[in-house]
Amino acid sequence: MRHVLMTLLILALLAACATGPRYDTRGVALDLPPALVSANPEPYRGTPVLWGGPIVATRNLAAYSEIEVLSYPLDSAQRPRTDREHQGRFLLRQPGYLEELDYAPGRQITVRGRLGPAAAGQVGEAPYTYPVVEVTELYLWPPVRRESAQPRFHFGVGVIFGR
Repeated sequence: MRHVLMTLLILALLAACATGPRYDTRGVALDLPPALVSANPEPYRGTPVLWGGPIVATRNLAAYSEIEVLSYPLDSAQRPRTDREHQGRFLLRQPGYLEELDYAPGRQITVRGRLGPAAAGQVGEAPYTYPVVEVTELYLWPPVRRESAQPRFHFGVGVIFGR
């Protein structure tokens, strides 16, 4: 009995350490970047994709929320690798309402879904054809903690007064 409890405790601790999504990638076009789809979107319509990157903008419309994302390759945990070269932009459309303060610019997101009809838009003054992902699964990554440049220890002399 003791071994069973210890095994369950270890498994629970390991599960608590797991972070982020683990979307099923079977049938997903993992080597298809948004920039390639943007150049010629129609042949890719209906293709399942797994993309991610930092949020550029979030808009809530009548029937769905739309998020513009700057795509980056994903690492083994399916988190965007922003230290790599970006792969173009895409839009994701999620039925219903997503809070714009939660899905704020700069937050990282990973999405699994199918490519729908492309959307015409602009990046700055330049026209841009956005691949549109119709969401089946969506993961908003926790904010990245930035370490302070200040040291974590201090030297000094102190005086404590007490009663």
